[in-house]
Amino acid sequence: MADNSLTSNTMSFGQLLKKNVRSYSMFIMLTLIFVVFAVLTGGINFSPRNVSNIFMQNSYILILASGMVLVIIIGNIDLSVGSIAAFTGAIAAMVYNTGIGLIPTIIVTMMVGAVIGVWQGFWIAFMGVPSFIVTLSGMLLFRGLTYVITNVSPISLRDEGFSKITSGFLNSEALMAGDVSLLPWVVGAVLAVILVGMSIQAREKRRRKGFVIAPVSALILRNVFVVALIAILSWKFANFRGVPIVGVVLAIVVTILTFVTNRTVFGRYVYAVGGNKRSAKLSGINTELVEFFVFVVMGSLAGLAGLVFAGYMNSALPQAGQLFELDAIASVFIGGASMSGGIGTVIGAIVGGLVMGVINNGMSLMNIGADWQYVVKSLVLLLAVFYDIYTRRKAGLA
Repeated sequence: MADNSLTSNTMSFGQLLKKNVRSYSMFIMLTLIFVVFAVLTGGINFSPRNVSNIFMQNSYILILASGMVLVIIIGNIDLSVGSIAAFTGAIAAMVYNTGIGLIPTIIVTMMVGAVIGVWQGFWIAFMGVPSFIVTLSGMLLFRGLTYVITNVSPISLRDEGFSKITSGFLNSEALMAGDVSLLPWVVGAVLAVILVGMSIQAREKRRRKGFVIAPVSALILRNVFVVALIAILSWKFANFRGVPIVGVVLAIVVTILTFVTNRTVFGRYVYAVGGNKRSAKLSGINTELVEFFVFVVMGSLAGLAGLVFAGYMNSALPQAGQLFELDAIASVFIGGASMSGGIGTVIGAIVGGLVMGVINNGMSLMNIGADWQYVVKSLVLLLAVFYDIYTRRKAGLA
């Protein structure tokens, strides 16, 4: 009897694929795009240097996408993040130039971003002004303030310590084998053990509670894919200069937000508000407070992204942040989020951002101009949103 019960609570492989088609398709898309450009560029895009560059060049967009997915899940939009990134990047440069140090500068910059999030969240959540209008206003406001505080001139940094957050690498002389850094392998091994252990634990928890679970074969296949992906990244990082510092920053952001969305009450409230705001309100959820805090989180991450971009450019530029908001929004939708809200994941947003980044990188390696890059990105975004509408309609959700 126990065996029959277990069998009845285990979905088939086909059911699993159908249920998670959106999640799996974005990983397949990223892999195919990488393979296509590997062929077209003679494998240059897969070199250790280029893999590291993809993460460093797109780090600020990936950070923005991590916060933007929460905004879109609750059914809102934020058009101001590019301007906020420019403004906070200028603030970060000014603060750092006082000699306060990098860590205090990061804290101050994220606090400035959070205050901006408080301002916009107040109007959206408590005053009922549509997020499109509030953030459009914020886009103009903080672009203007950026021009004011920079006097429309770049702010140079006092030393190269600031840029290490984007272009620096974690390494250890004790963990070197010739020219190869062993630190990425150590970090990758620890990460692989944690992720595999968490997936096994989550499946066992669902089984004990009587929920429908994936077959063992699917669990093994998923973990093999995760370990293989970590091994490839470890190999590439090890053969260049080690683990990018900005990769560690991004990993911390993604880990925290994934934990919040999957394992906390606030995370469940975010999905509830996005799924049906009225029902969530009637269920006793303070929907206004949820919206408010989502924009505070978005503001703080926009501050971090502005700091990272200033580090990447090694100066704060008054014109920084142009179209960042559109890249972040596109990353979220390509990563499987729904236009109607209630659907989306932080990991999906990161994968969507990497899709955009790999396309940009591959076309640049092929010496294709920025004009055609915009054309290709527009088509990818259009197809991603169409795919969302098509799958929802097929499932009877739209």
